[in-house]
Amino acid sequence: MPTLSEADSKALLSGHGITFPDERLATTVAEAIAAAAEIGHPVVLKLGGDAIAHKTERGLVRLGLSDDDAVAQAATELLGAAGPADGEVHLLVAPMLRGNRELIAGLHADPQFGMTVMLGLGGVLAEAVADVSFRLVPIDRIDAEAMIDDLRTQRLLGELRGEPEVDRDALVDVLLGLSRAAEADPTIVAADLNPLIVVDGRPVPVDALVERRA
Repeated sequence: MPTLSEADSKALLSGHGITFPDERLATTVAEAIAAAAEIGHPVVLKLGGDAIAHKTERGLVRLGLSDDDAVAQAATELLGAAGPADGEVHLLVAPMLRGNRELIAGLHADPQFGMTVMLGLGGVLAEAVADVSFRLVPIDRIDAEAMIDDLRTQRLLGELRGEPEVDRDALVDVLLGLSRAAEADPTIVAADLNPLIVVDGRPVPVDALVERRA
């Protein structure tokens, strides 16, 4: 199944109401430096392309770049890491966001029932805890709110370490956006927003991957 680049995945999902951070595409080191200056340091730099699905595993992400020199070095390294199998590549320049909590959300096809919307606990505890909730597409606001209530780790959604509680309305909007995308585009076979970093209470999707039927 072909996958969309992170940038194209975000463009598709943003058309259905999912809000992503302010980001820029660059194809050269100079463009990456200029984009980082526009966004404001520190930034994240990623190598992107339709054939690049698992950036972290390949070491194609650079975090916390605090000045032009750091951006230039990271951009040079990432562009140099691209191989022939990667095809056409680009650099994705994004703001560096931090939060103590992470969630995941997405679309997954159940072989028996069809497309589902998924919400779960993200971050380092995701596999160990396996706290997830599913609903069949389409979902409405009541369904999305119930998905949030289904999570066992409700304490992580409340006030935590001086941070406000998770903005449930914003999280509902993310889930509804995923459902709308699945309804509108039957070629979508999977989508992942991983992670959703909780920044000042607001869940912000900082990575996206959409897989479509050829």
